[in-house]
Amino acid sequence: MAPISLRNIQKSYGDLQVIHGVDLKISSGEFVVILGPSGCGKSTLLRMIAGLEDITKGDLAIDGRIVNHMEPRERGCAMVFQNYALYPHMTVAANIGYALKVAGVSKPERQKRVEETAKTVGLTEFLDRKPAALSGGQRQRVAMARAIVREPAVFLFDEPLSNLDAKLRVVMRAEIRRLHRQLAATSIFVTHDQHEAMTLADRIIVMNSGRVEQVGTPSEIYHNPATRFVAGFVGTPAMNLLEGRITADGSFRDAHGTDIKVRPEMAGLYAEQPVVFGVRAESVRLVEPGTPGALTACAEFIEELGSTRIIHSVVGDAAFAATVSPDIRVGLGERVGFAFDSKDTHLYAADSGSRIGA
Repeated sequence: MAPISLRNIQKSYGDLQVIHGVDLKISSGEFVVILGPSGCGKSTLLRMIAGLEDITKGDLAIDGRIVNHMEPRERGCAMVFQNYALYPHMTVAANIGYALKVAGVSKPERQKRVEETAKTVGLTEFLDRKPAALSGGQRQRVAMARAIVREPAVFLFDEPLSNLDAKLRVVMRAEIRRLHRQLAATSIFVTHDQHEAMTLADRIIVMNSGRVEQVGTPSEIYHNPATRFVAGFVGTPAMNLLEGRITADGSFRDAHGTDIKVRPEMAGLYAEQPVVFGVRAESVRLVEPGTPGALTACAEFIEELGSTRIIHSVVGDAAFAATVSPDIRVGLGERVGFAFDSKDTHLYAADSGSRIGA
């Protein structure tokens, strides 16, 4: 296990800066997921930790050592790639043991460790096969075994499940989490898939445009998003976000003049200021159209999910969704009212996107 510290980490390609002063501390044995959309810099950050990208500015420490200028093999990290990066002409056993061979480990010791690692990830019966004869899930297991056999202090995963089908991704998520508990190594996992982030992480780092938007547990990220970006990115469906203003009495007034009660303390601090109002779909309940303090809209699309039903509509110019019980029937085009408790609502500054209040 090894703690990792990033202090003001920056990355530029010429005049283009892609990572903007990232500060993070990752504890020994922690499973951290870096979550964000494509192009946000999450893979670049991971590659800098691995030593595959130079650090333009800042300090990276692993287990108390500054490693900025160390070679990848000297950092105690093992990386699992999105495309598996297996040698097609080698057997599974040879792929797993290749790093040990390069390191000069004796053949008997190498064979012992390969067999032990293959047993750990359920590959014992496939050791004589080549990658072309394996399924996608089995190839991913080989890639993980190749990392495990090195007994690294840090595991780095760069979107390793994105090439698998939905059912197999669920299986592999459970497998990765099991291996993390068994090996007790520090793990950093990069993904754009929020389900992977929520199910795997001890903590999630949400990135956007090369900056860290929020760091927290899955529950903190979901229930208390620190910025408008996090609120809109995390969650399925995404949090409902409406633009408007805070009135003198502390209500939120949307663009069409509907007043929604929020926290009273907002009145003095943010009266008549533009804000963004947010509420999760599962916090919305249906009421009669025109109910005071409720939004009214027409149901435009009904998403049937078996255990729940999601009613999609448009409020003003913004999409708005409500998650309801499957026994609640609403017809397409039907007018419905949406209400919610103030404790379930969120407010964000219109300019900075930062969360207002606790």
